Amino acid sequence: MRSIHIAPATTELLGLLDTPSLLVRGDRIVFANPAALTLLGAHIEGQDVRLALRDPDALAILRTSEGGHVRVSGLSVSGSIWGLTSHALADGTRFVTLEDLSASASVARAHADFVANASHELRTPLATIIGYAETLSDTKAGCDPATRDRFLAIIKNEAARMQALVEDLMSLSRIEAVKHEAPRTPVDLIALAREAAGEVAHRASVEVVSSFSSAMVAGDRGQLAQVLRNLIDNAIKYGTPDIKVAIIITPTDSGWLSLCVKDNGEGIAPEHLPRLTERFYRADAGRSHQVGGTGLGLSIVKHIVERHRGRFDITSRLGEGTVASMVLPALSK
Repeated sequence: MRSIHIAPATTELLGLLDTPSLLVRGDRIVFANPAALTLLGAHIEGQDVRLALRDPDALAILRTSEGGHVRVSGLSVSGSIWGLTSHALADGTRFVTLEDLSASASVARAHADFVANASHELRTPLATIIGYAETLSDTKAGCDPATRDRFLAIIKNEAARMQALVEDLMSLSRIEAVKHEAPRTPVDLIALAREAAGEVAHRASVEVVSSFSSAMVAGDRGQLAQVLRNLIDNAIKYGTPDIKVAIIITPTDSGWLSLCVKDNGEGIAPEHLPRLTERFYRADAGRSHQVGGTGLGLSIVKHIVERHRGRFDITSRLGEGTVASMVLPALSK
């Protein structure tokens, strides 16, 4: 095989790039920088480019004299997406770079799914409101007091459902806007837990359990209160008539603080647990709609806890209840 000379300065420069880069002459890869060797394998240097890439669109771009850009799927692992750019150099060599687009593509898909789900969730109660309002405009239905009251109650309930969803969507948007800003205000979790328990005293028995008088973290008091309200509300909504809720605050072995909201409800089947913090995921969709759930509560909780540099987890066993816990860094004294 004829030796092809590449200036040492060129290979040294390309070797400094974090972007996988290749030099291709004819159908042969004459140079691959360390990032490209890690991605495609150490054997590719000197190999036929058709064997290294195996993508018809990528190979078509490499055959053109002017170069171009194309998306390549599955180059590293199944499902990965890469952007391949080919630049034609004066001596006929092609300078090829590979950019990992998997993360941005995943974000784009998640955004599209979120918009579609939000639209569906809003469209359902809106269609109900429009339908019953149109029926009420009919003379017979509107003149019958019992029918009118029933229809108005349905419209009111569906409007409240839409309002709750819009509020949760706005809340999620606000949380994501500041997710990279770590909160720094001292917050006493025990005092916050007692306030949250007092707010629902008329609905359920909520006990605050802790072995010490204060538990300080650096946080956003409003957001942490929202976490407690969401977790307590879930425990009450999906619990049994004699539901008992306990908020347990304890130190961890690592010096962090653990806050658990524990109930004695029906529990959650294990197959649902990994997906409970996904937006709009519901373990029991029918019951969730019946009690006014938006499907965003636990997603909001997860985002808030992550903003506070903490961890959130849910454990549950059918017939034994559920424990939702967040672990946060304790504020140094």
